[in-house]
Amino acid sequence: MTQSLTKKSYFYTPEEYFAMEAEYKSEYHHGEVVAMAGASPNHNRISGNVFRVIGNALEDKPCEVFMNDLRLWVEQKNQATYPDVMVVCEGLKFADGRMDTITNPQIIIEVLSKSTEAYDRSDKFHAYWTLETLKEYVLIDQYRIRVEYFRRLDEKTWELRIFTQLDDLLSLKSIEIKIPLDKIYHKVTWEEE
Repeated sequence: MTQSLTKKSYFYTPEEYFAMEAEYKSEYHHGEVVAMAGASPNHNRISGNVFRVIGNALEDKPCEVFMNDLRLWVEQKNQATYPDVMVVCEGLKFADGRMDTITNPQIIIEVLSKSTEAYDRSDKFHAYWTLETLKEYVLIDQYRIRVEYFRRLDEKTWELRIFTQLDDLLSLKSIEIKIPLDKIYHKVTWEEE
């Protein structure tokens, strides 16, 4: 899903990255610009389902949900990403000089793909840890029924819950929403093994 554009001898500054970003969608990782490819139908179905369910539930709450085209800047890690779904409460906070890049998600949800799974579980999550506003992180598998829910308990401790049944309920505690997994996986078509 991603392809590095960096030459081995050159790293881009954040300013160069933001100027270049207007031409194609990419993420920024410590000086390396990584082009993003399109997503599968199931990836889009899952992201859309989650976005719709959360959006409907937040209708009368002071939070907003955003889907994959709003960039996130992680200042402490010098990193820009496009999470699949983000929930922001208490208003948007933008990166310096940007109206298309936020810094304060409360919840981040990523739909795993074969090309990004390791990154979503490691370096990306480690970067997200540094966001003071982040309370919950969710990883959704698009190839099988599996949702991993991480909730921040304190600065250094995260609780993990794993859901594998369509009748399981994913509870996003910070916004008081429960999502049945059958809503997350609505219309997903499974590959035959």
